[in-house]
Amino acid sequence: MDFDLNEEQRLLKESIDGLLTDSYDFESRKKYMKEKGGWSRTVWGKLAEQGLLGLPFAEADGGFGGGGVETMIVMEALGKALVLEPYLATVVIGGGFLRHAGSDGQKAAHVPSIVDGSKTLAFAQLEKNSRYDLFDVTTTAKKRGDGWVIDGEKFVVLNGENADTLIVTARTRGERRDKSGIGVFLVPANAKGVAKKSYPTQDGLHAADITFTGVEVGADAALGNPDDSLALIERVVDEARIALCAEAVGLMDESLKTTVEYIKTRKQFGVAIGSFQSLQHRASDMFVATEQARSMSMFATMAADFEDAKERSNAVAAAKVQIGKSLKFVGQQAIQLHGGIGMTMEAKIGHYFKRLTMIENSFGDTDYHQRRVADGGGLI
Repeated sequence: MDFDLNEEQRLLKESIDGLLTDSYDFESRKKYMKEKGGWSRTVWGKLAEQGLLGLPFAEADGGFGGGGVETMIVMEALGKALVLEPYLATVVIGGGFLRHAGSDGQKAAHVPSIVDGSKTLAFAQLEKNSRYDLFDVTTTAKKRGDGWVIDGEKFVVLNGENADTLIVTARTRGERRDKSGIGVFLVPANAKGVAKKSYPTQDGLHAADITFTGVEVGADAALGNPDDSLALIERVVDEARIALCAEAVGLMDESLKTTVEYIKTRKQFGVAIGSFQSLQHRASDMFVATEQARSMSMFATMAADFEDAKERSNAVAAAKVQIGKSLKFVGQQAIQLHGGIGMTMEAKIGHYFKRLTMIENSFGDTDYHQRRVADGGGLI
């Protein structure tokens, strides 16, 4: 398998790396965290200008026809720079639902606004007792005339505070944990009956708990089959997991680089601590863990195109397991090698570790995916 980037992909990597080098140093990030919703509209506009917000959409829909490798390149770069902007929520997840299930009308209504940066999305899926099970849904969508009425609560909705449109999972029939009877709906964030409680998460992003009380939407709000959309949800969430794997690789890359630079300059007993063989071994182990994660991220990216849903799911779960193991090791070693300063808000290494920790727990932690691999017959 050829893992070398082609010319267009290399140009994409150089382009986004250059943009983020100019716009996203650590001090700038601190300023962006204080803006409304915790991210920069100016940076979002620059991402739009470079075509990055339209990358995965088909050219016929106003996008640039990029694939999984292009998304991997972007997410890895976003991880290295600790980017706060809602690329995952809007382009990867929101865009994924539109690409896989959106009607021509739904795409026309949303994709151009995503591409030009004027609209962001949020995925409202997690419920109070659902843990990581995508089929555990108590929020309801009941038929009223040609439209739907949505009632329920969703928690930890990333970008929920600022999103223009919410993508909501809701049960149209059946019991709480039935795998059938689940739909996906496009809900205007300012619709009557939508109430939000916003807060920052530990990694510097923002989320919201959202209550839906008698929220009325039209017949055109349903994405795909409103009675049988679990397979769609699983596919898009797998794509989100793949994107998070790539972001984690970028975070680990930068954590390793920052740590090596630190131990080369931090002195103890009159010499740089990087001269101690035991710490050199630690840094080497961090490098190995990062490269293992990179390999599995690439594997997961290739797996996104698997036709067999079970095979794809098993491959993504295996990647998430290795990413979880690697990021925990790299993050913890980075903090330990920095010493007490690594625990402070002023040191960026702590922010990398926080984001890595959040990724490990997003859409299933390591233990959860280990069980998925075992159930699927795969090996770690």
